[in-house]
Amino acid sequence: MSGDETQSGDGSAGRDLDLPLDAMLHPRGYSADLPVTGAWQPGDPAGGRRFHSVGHGRPFALEGGGILPGITMAFETWGELSPAADNAVLVCHALTGDSHAHGGVDEAHSTPGWWNGVIGPGCGLDTDRYFVVCVNVLGGCQGSTGPASVDPETGRPYASAFPVVTVRDMVRCQASVADHLGIGRWLGVVGGSMGGMQALEWSVMYPERVRSVVPIATALAASAWQIAWSAAGRTALAIDPRFRDGDYYDASPGDGPHVGLAVARSIAQIHYRSDPAFGDRFGREMVDPRRVFDRWDRFQVESYLDYQGEKLVRRFDANSYLLLNRAMDLHDVARDRGSLEKALGRLAPVPFLTLSITSDILYPTAQQEDLRDAIRAAGGRCDHHVIQSPDGHDGFLLATDEVGRHLGSFLEKIESNG
Repeated sequence: MSGDETQSGDGSAGRDLDLPLDAMLHPRGYSADLPVTGAWQPGDPAGGRRFHSVGHGRPFALEGGGILPGITMAFETWGELSPAADNAVLVCHALTGDSHAHGGVDEAHSTPGWWNGVIGPGCGLDTDRYFVVCVNVLGGCQGSTGPASVDPETGRPYASAFPVVTVRDMVRCQASVADHLGIGRWLGVVGGSMGGMQALEWSVMYPERVRSVVPIATALAASAWQIAWSAAGRTALAIDPRFRDGDYYDASPGDGPHVGLAVARSIAQIHYRSDPAFGDRFGREMVDPRRVFDRWDRFQVESYLDYQGEKLVRRFDANSYLLLNRAMDLHDVARDRGSLEKALGRLAPVPFLTLSITSDILYPTAQQEDLRDAIRAAGGRCDHHVIQSPDGHDGFLLATDEVGRHLGSFLEKIESNG
C-alpha cells in the first residue's frame, strides 16, 4: 500500500467508530465535506482543457432517440500536429477517466494523468513525435456535456432528464473534435476497457479516418458477466436515498449520493484488480489490531476500498457514473448491423493491435482472442499480445512500460509502412 493511501485510509478509520450505529447511513462512515458532485463546472480552472461546440450549437440526435440542444466537448492535447496532420493519435478513456490522460496535479486537475508513462516525451505515445488527443466523453463530468451540465432550455442541470448515450454517440462527438483540430485521419485510435469500445466503433463508423486501431482489454460486446457486475454497482448507487432519483444537485455538501457512488466504486475496484494483487498488498492486516472484535473495525483492504470510494466522489458525478456504465453494457459492435460478420465487414482495412492482461477477470484474455480471430476472419490484420501483470483489469493502466512498448513499436510500423 502506498503511503498516501495508508494515511488516507487510516485517517478515516477511526471517525466512524465514535458515532452511534443508528446515526450512520453507512457503517464505516465517510467524510462530512464530500461534494454533491465532483463534476467540473464553467468558471472552474480549465487547466489543459480546451472546448469545442459540436454542430455549432445545433441539436444533436442520439442513437437511443434522445436529443440534446447543444453539446460541448472538453479535450486536451500534447505534442504538435505535423503540417500534414498525419501524426495524430486519439486516446479514448475508460469509465471514470477523463481528458487528463497526461500531466500533473494542479488546481484544475486533482489527479495526475491517468496514462502517465504511456503518454509523454520518450514514452510509447511519444509527445515529441505524436500529437496526442484525449476527449472527455459525451455524458462525462469533466468539461463535456453531461448530466451535471446546465440544460440551456431550463437553466438547471439536466440531472435525471439527461438522455441515454451510447459509445457510438461518444465517437460521433470525437469525430467533430477531430474536424475542429483539422485531423482528417488518425494515425491511431487507442483505448482500454470503455476506451477500447470507442476504438472499435471508430473502425466501424469511420473506417476512412483511421490508419490503425488499438483496442485494449475490451470486447466486441459486453458479456453477461460484465453486465452483472455493472448492475450491482448501479443498484448500490441508485438505492442511496440521497441519490434522489438523480435530482440531487441542489443538496448541500455532505448530503449528496456519496455513499452509493463510493460503494459502487468499491464493487468495481474488486473486479478491476485480482485476488493475488489484494493478497500481496493487504493480506489480512487490520487497520487497528487492538479492535479486531469491534463490529465495524476494518481490514486494511476495506480501508483501501473506502479511500478509493471517497477519492472518486471528489472528482466524479453519480449520474455520469450510471450513464457511462450503462453505455458500456449497451456496447455491441453487431447491434443494428445485421450480424457481427456484417459489422466487421465495415472495418477499416488497417492493422489492429489488441492487448490482454493475464490476471484480468473482467475482460479475460479469451475476449481479446475472439476479437483478434473475428478481425482476421473478416480479412483484417490483428496482432495480439498478452501482458504479464498481477493487477487485473487495471493492468492496462498500471503496466505502463509494457503497454507503452507495444504501442510505440506498433505505431512505428504504421508510420514506416506509410
